[in-house]
Amino acid sequence: MVSVDRSTAKDDIEKYEKRNFWSGLFFGIGLMAFVDEVIFHQLLQWHHFYDLSTPQIGIFADGLLNSFAWFAAIGGLFMFADLRRRNAVWMRRWVASILIGAGTFQLFDGIIDHKVLRTHQIRYNVELLPYDLAWNIFGAILLFAGIALLVKARKERRSA
Repeated sequence: MVSVDRSTAKDDIEKYEKRNFWSGLFFGIGLMAFVDEVIFHQLLQWHHFYDLSTPQIGIFADGLLNSFAWFAAIGGLFMFADLRRRNAVWMRRWVASILIGAGTFQLFDGIIDHKVLRTHQIRYNVELLPYDLAWNIFGAILLFAGIALLVKARKERRSA
């Protein structure tokens, strides 16, 4: 008979819970940054990541944001692949953390970048309030949906 060290099993569960969370968080941040970059910076051309200088600097800043987005998303997916290999994916927890990451990025961009630092606005030469409200409310919805899903996942794991 093989003896099982319960503290080691508990440590493994906590370790994989954290890895599921961080994997989804990085992927969610990267995904939302990529969506923002492609839709609002490139397709609609409403703004650049940094609009306080020349258009060339704005495009350069967009490139840095795009690089960050891809590093975060791909890093999160590499972590996810490792979790799958170890048969340690908790999908509900992972999806919850994607929503948390996406909502956090959206709110950080809307509050810190748009209002505090004023590195750019969503649009220019329009009434900003409807855009700011839509941007930040959408981010808050993503964040709170992720938190609610994470709480549900924790309850289910504890009852199992």
